[in-house]
Amino acid sequence: MQFHTPRNICLALVGEVGELCECFQWRGDAGASHGLPNWEAKKRDALGDELADVLLYLVRLADQCEIDLAGVTAKKLRKNAAKYPADLVKGSSKKYDEYATGGGKVEGGS
Repeated sequence: MQFHTPRNICLALVGEVGELCECFQWRGDAGASHGLPNWEAKKRDALGDELADVLLYLVRLADQCEIDLAGVTAKKLRKNAAKYPADLVKGSSKKYDEYATGGGKVEGGS
């Protein structure tokens, strides 16, 4: 347990995210399009392993911090839905405070 502090888990998570990013390195957007249609099975398996590693560290970090990951995720989705109304934001990359709504600008943090 001594190595499973929130800090150490977070640092390990960053390392795993780096390994995940290596799966996409040098491919460009065309080489990593939706569904990864041109990826061979071995590369897809490696990507799956890295995604699993990231997920496992994230779940462990939430556990060590006593954070209800499912609960905060649902809360964040509701917050994002309010900040980024689908009818206003679809197809746009504007920041949330750039969207005018009927009652003014959409408010909220990250």
